[in-house]
Amino acid sequence: MGMDYRKAGVDIAAAGSFVDSLKELAARTRVKGQLGDIGLFSGLFSLQPLRYRQPVLVSGIDGVGTKILLAEAAGIYDTVGIDLVAMNVNDILTAGARPLFFLDYLAVGRLDRKRELALIKGIVEGCRQAGCALIGGETAQMGDVYGPKGFDLAGCAVGVVEKARIVSGAGIRPGDRLLALPSSGLHSNGFSLVRKLFSPKEIKRDPELARRLLTPTRIYVKTILNLLEKVKVKGMAHITGGGPVGNIRRVLPDGTRAVLEAGTWEMPALFKEVQARGRVSRLELARTLNLGLGFVLVLSPAEAGRAVRVLRGLREPVLEIGRIEAAPGGPDCVISW
Repeated sequence: MGMDYRKAGVDIAAAGSFVDSLKELAARTRVKGQLGDIGLFSGLFSLQPLRYRQPVLVSGIDGVGTKILLAEAAGIYDTVGIDLVAMNVNDILTAGARPLFFLDYLAVGRLDRKRELALIKGIVEGCRQAGCALIGGETAQMGDVYGPKGFDLAGCAVGVVEKARIVSGAGIRPGDRLLALPSSGLHSNGFSLVRKLFSPKEIKRDPELARRLLTPTRIYVKTILNLLEKVKVKGMAHITGGGPVGNIRRVLPDGTRAVLEAGTWEMPALFKEVQARGRVSRLELARTLNLGLGFVLVLSPAEAGRAVRVLRGLREPVLEIGRIEAAPGGPDCVISW
């Protein structure tokens, strides 16, 4: 027998069978505006049924980073699928966008049907939580790149917002208030540091530790879209790589700084454990991990009070964490310890 594609490391038959399994899962995420099914060369979506006057498309692309290595160590894969969706839809949400659809890219060394289905089930659950459709994706077999067991994930979300309702941060002024929605844990950033402090052997023998480290990123879409119907929000930040210090400043105009009062929230125990194990300084922690803050809002004082009432009415925990001050030079964010 001569050489063929399967012997070279790419199993087309297995890939086709896997795609067939995905169709049923993806069908659970179908939303108004979606056209056709997955498995074609492209995904189709119509804005017409949504009746926007001046629709602006908002896009984001992201991955899960080295958190996938913890998933491998624990043998738990569905949670990072949720993470993948969360990292993308929370990003486009900061502009006030409603997520419409999602596409994933899964690269593997060799197809492992059980693992890949767990990953996709997580993606489907993430799409369900965000209210968007999984309309397509790509599964690439690249054994020469990833080895027999390695894999990587990336995804892309596209949403829509009325042009007049884009949240840009442009109206932020000194005196504005900062509110935060708590994170569910580490979310999907800082794991290059975290993995140096928790060994794969420790994760394998301690299921509770694995669960804490792999808790999926919260998806804030439904809560924030509900809030935006009732309150004027000036700016929003998804607290990802760079922590609160690195992300909040991204939405601020020149001549301002955000001042976070550390005493206004309790940093969760897992962050304290990371800090203690690695003897990580407070500043380094604040520009690496989210410190328990998942999504931050900037509002006028009056709108901040209204937002707190709305969020509490939704039974959503909300933290009043600081204020905006005038500051020379470019935008900045500091924590008052």
